[in-house]
Amino acid sequence: MIFAIEEINSSDYLLPNVSIGYRIYDNCGSTLSSMRAAMALMNGADATSESACSGQSAVHAIIGESESSSTIVLSRTTGPFKLPVISHSATCECLSSRTEYPSFFRTIASDLYQSRALAQLVKHFGWSWVGAVNSDSDYGNNGMAIFLAAAREEGVCVEYTEKFHRTEPEKLKKVVEVIRKSTARVIVGFLAHVEMNNLLEQLSVHNITGLQFIGVEAWITADSLVTPTSFSVLGGSLGFAVQKANISGFSDFVIKGFWESAFPCTQPNSDILMDTQCKDNLDLIETKDYNDDVPELRYSANIYKAIYAVAHSLHRLLKCKNVSGCDKMIKVHPWQVVEALQMVNFTIKNGDQVWFDSTGAAVARYEVVNWQRGADGSVEFKPVGYYDASLPPGEKFVLRNEDIMWPGGKTELPVSVCSESCPPGTRKVLQKGKPVCCYDCILCAEGEISNTTDSNGCTKCPEDFWSSENRDKCVLKTVEFLTFTETGPVCFATQRLGSPLSFVSLVFWGKL
Repeated sequence: MIFAIEEINSSDYLLPNVSIGYRIYDNCGSTLSSMRAAMALMNGADATSESACSGQSAVHAIIGESESSSTIVLSRTTGPFKLPVISHSATCECLSSRTEYPSFFRTIASDLYQSRALAQLVKHFGWSWVGAVNSDSDYGNNGMAIFLAAAREEGVCVEYTEKFHRTEPEKLKKVVEVIRKSTARVIVGFLAHVEMNNLLEQLSVHNITGLQFIGVEAWITADSLVTPTSFSVLGGSLGFAVQKANISGFSDFVIKGFWESAFPCTQPNSDILMDTQCKDNLDLIETKDYNDDVPELRYSANIYKAIYAVAHSLHRLLKCKNVSGCDKMIKVHPWQVVEALQMVNFTIKNGDQVWFDSTGAAVARYEVVNWQRGADGSVEFKPVGYYDASLPPGEKFVLRNEDIMWPGGKTELPVSVCSESCPPGTRKVLQKGKPVCCYDCILCAEGEISNTTDSNGCTKCPEDFWSSENRDKCVLKTVEFLTFTETGPVCFATQRLGSPLSFVSLVFWGKL
């Protein structure tokens, strides 16, 4: 956020004679803290001060929150004041309602697309029998509901659906027990990274491994989940991740800040005042636990886009021109920023286009990533495909199956079905009290056939045909000619002629 603001403030073409200010709050994972920060921003008071509300502040937009539940509270708090809220990672589909959240925007897509894509991903690999676990929150419950509906449309059966909140350890134990006893080998985890971390810890304790996890953007690339033992549980996981975006200059900005905090010294010719000068040879061992890999940062680009969206809106409202600058006499109201945000359409310097759809969200684009071991033994989130909702049907979903590594380091696709496919010659009979994916295979009756896999019924052969031994095709009945010297036809004819209602015509071939 600071990087984007400093870049805009030094720009000659965007808000040329106007500087953007900012105030940053850490909610420490507390929704209550989010509300306090929002009220402080709207009233122009410091959130930590004891002073009374001092009136409307100069804040024109709020960037945040990270989680959907906190964002809902934040948006409802600011809604009556028509103050725009732009989130970089709140994905709950519930936030798409313009009636409830008319001033909400996001530089990330709604889970409507991700949830449906999850069902398509499961169907793509032929997994018709899966388990499902979600966070007991707005994010998890809404996302899972959309997935379950899409799974039914795709013909995927769900063995169980379990949910828990990060504050419910006893409920988590129940979820782990359900997973342990289940027969589904694939688990769809619509979880925030905190709940996923809790589940991972319990699965590791109970040594539950070898399952195929399907993940969402909230945890599939979370570095916090990577531990020495986590790969035994999550190795081979597949899921949708926010696309990486390389923003020029950002890496240098982050590294400079890191260097200054890690080594409290100043370089020659530097304008930064430090207590001591840097030594010729600095000990980098002290930084061995610094894990921020700038190229892997995914949500940073969304924050960058959000800041620029506000800047472009203000640029329009202040009638800025490159030559004369902006009209600082114009008083900008929050509701005007909301209207301007609905019309923004610009391209950032890496080529990404930024605009908001009718629900205030960005277009759905995801990378499909796979948890793999790198050459040095580290965990890598390797891209193996993508999903782009803006592309035509048939081109939205692309997967490179040959690049995927499955749980246990295997190269063979895992199987997760309730019942094996019924071969030709049989028909499916549903098992009582179980989903449609659970059935028995019954051999077709004599004179009937089925010539397709997983047939729901058998077809009767025509009158002149009978079924083959395998009951998979109809074959013409054999015609046999009998001679008059055989005793069988004579007995048959005698019996038939002995019946008063029978009229039989016999033809005997042979010499007279």
